[in-house]
Amino acid sequence: QVRLVESGGGLVQPGGSLRLSCAASGSILSIDPMGWYRQAPGKERELVATITSSSSTTYADSVKGRFTISRDNAKNTVYLQMNSLKPEDTAVYYCYAGLIRYGSMTYYNQRGQGTQVTVSS
Repeated sequence: QVRLVESGGGLVQPGGSLRLSCAASGSILSIDPMGWYRQAPGKERELVATITSSSSTTYADSVKGRFTISRDNAKNTVYLQMNSLKPEDTAVYYCYAGLIRYGSMTYYNQRGQGTQVTVSS
């Protein structure tokens, strides 16, 4: 069993910053890539950022220059530093990972439970 546990969401004023964390635990053989997507009410799910084990990154155009994704491979943890936050960044943010568990050669995707980010004055 593998778990992805997010933390760091909350309420912040426009222009503020938040840092999200997501730690993966369990019987993990391989975890690649890791990333974040978000879902706002009434909107399509959006892939925010992705990072591979070799630290190659991709970002949605809407967050380029404001968000930074990073990871600690030793801790199976991914981070999302969010700066210059805007009201339109308000959403539930989900961590996800591509996984292979010990004892299995099956690759699958798993997501965390989500953390709410609200940007409002």
